Amino acid sequence: SFLFLRFRTSLVTPLIFGLLLQPQFTHLSIVTQPNIVLLMADDLGIGDVGCYGNDTIRTPNIDRLAKEGVKLTQHIAAAPLCTPSRAAFLTGRYPLRSGMDAINNYRVIFWIGGSGGLPPNETTFAKILQQQGYSTGLIGKWHQGVNCESRNDHCHHPLNHGFDYFYGMPFTLISDCQPRETPEMDRAFRRKLWLSTQMIGLVTLTAALGRLTGLISVHWKMLTCLAGFSLLFFISWFSSYGFVRYWNCIMMRNHEVTEQPMVTDRTTSLILRESISFIERNKHRPFLLFLSFLHSHTPLLTTKQFLGRSSHGLYGDNVEEMDWMVGQVLDVIDKEGLQNTTLVYFASDHGGWLERQEGKRQLGGWNGIYRGGKAMGGWEGGIRVPGIFRWTGVLPPGTVIDEPTSLMDIYPTVVHLAGGVLPQDRVIDGRDLMPLLRGAVEHSEHEFLFHYCGIHLHAVRWHQKDSGAIWKAHYVTPVFHPLGAGACYDRGFCPCFGEGVTHHDPPLLFDLSRDPSEAKPLSADTEPLFDTVTRKIGRAIEEHRRTLTPVPEQLSLYNIVWKPWLQPCCGTFPFCWCDKEGDK
Repeated sequence: SFLFLRFRTSLVTPLIFGLLLQPQFTHLSIVTQPNIVLLMADDLGIGDVGCYGNDTIRTPNIDRLAKEGVKLTQHIAAAPLCTPSRAAFLTGRYPLRSGMDAINNYRVIFWIGGSGGLPPNETTFAKILQQQGYSTGLIGKWHQGVNCESRNDHCHHPLNHGFDYFYGMPFTLISDCQPRETPEMDRAFRRKLWLSTQMIGLVTLTAALGRLTGLISVHWKMLTCLAGFSLLFFISWFSSYGFVRYWNCIMMRNHEVTEQPMVTDRTTSLILRESISFIERNKHRPFLLFLSFLHSHTPLLTTKQFLGRSSHGLYGDNVEEMDWMVGQVLDVIDKEGLQNTTLVYFASDHGGWLERQEGKRQLGGWNGIYRGGKAMGGWEGGIRVPGIFRWTGVLPPGTVIDEPTSLMDIYPTVVHLAGGVLPQDRVIDGRDLMPLLRGAVEHSEHEFLFHYCGIHLHAVRWHQKDSGAIWKAHYVTPVFHPLGAGACYDRGFCPCFGEGVTHHDPPLLFDLSRDPSEAKPLSADTEPLFDTVTRKIGRAIEEHRRTLTPVPEQLSLYNIVWKPWLQPCCGTFPFCWCDKEGDK
């Protein structure tokens, strides 16, 4: 029996030591400084991805992420448009806290040569990770501004917000970047400017002909002034709108303009090359890579090898190419043996753009069963996006979490993983997701989420954790046109205020746990808890508004207009043209 006891002890002791030395999920995630790879699509609808229900657009690599990691089914953008949503993502704060939501109809950064942008006093997660010893890189789209007061102050630039390296577009991809495409930027306003120019020109020409024929008595000095005014008016707007491709469609490496205008045929390959190179250069130290795709925003830049491959036209081709790029990045992570030390995250900045069409071609995304889309601050289709995390050996694979989470949650999540401390001098609206992702807790920390359209509060979500209900109250909704169409096809974008919206008092109330499509609004007659829920949400709004403080409006009319003295230029302004990538 002594020999048996000794034999059993000899087996059990190393087993106990082995279990003690085994790195548990919780311990590893806290002690280790993992690499962080953030993959963000542009304008991708939640219904465009295979693992979220699409069975016709092929996304095997994004689906692989979900299979090997955690998929969130209630991942919510803090705004339904690029600039404010990304500002919230970078800062972990509702965009109106940083002045990055609009009081007018210009709801995004409109010109690289504007003075608005992510304020220098905002602390991004990149800045904190940089302080923690991370090598930080942003590849792709920025859309958070560049300069404040001079052409080279770079106050809003990625390198001033915690990124060691930047390669990509300081603006966003638009159809104006493709010479063959119909102009997209401020299309309706441009038509009005052209019409006004033609009217002024016609008046000038009529007056001149009348003077020459003697039919009208007009002094030559008056005609000269009128002609001068016509010319000045034309130059005043054509100097900006006539050269959108040169002013906005540029590529930069750090502070240097490398392509002006960008050569769109090679943009995809350069962005992928830069992303892979960044991982390979920094594989021996903790790194943060924010790969901000230009896919799937119009004009849907797609290489020849993917054209015609999908059953959803150019948009489907573009999504499938982006999925391939995701696969290339994952392959590099695996090849370098980094999968166990790298947290990978995939999301979209907001919902798909339903109104984006050219003739019969649908160029925007699909939001699945969810109502509404891009630019709609309240409806789920504008703000519910894919959200996938993979960290091999730490996060349980194949997990699906149906709890309200936010793009703002990335901020505290990666800061804590890096061993950083959240700023104590401001409100951080995001919550650390690691306990939820690891399964250490059952519920999200979010009780309320506030859904803004510009600075206007359109809807509020209440997660009633004890019952499992997810109540959503809409105070303002856009007026769809044509009636019942599900989008604002007459405008191209749904507005946040004015004649294009309807105010609801009492609010439209839905229980998303029973009605995720927001098809059947509840009332006091059909829902016994109607008054209780709306009062509870009303009190939450009052508490939330007490946390708001006035800040400078970054998207004011003054800040968004084009200012020649702020325009990045790779030559001597206004002769801005270069192709440094081609020169290589």
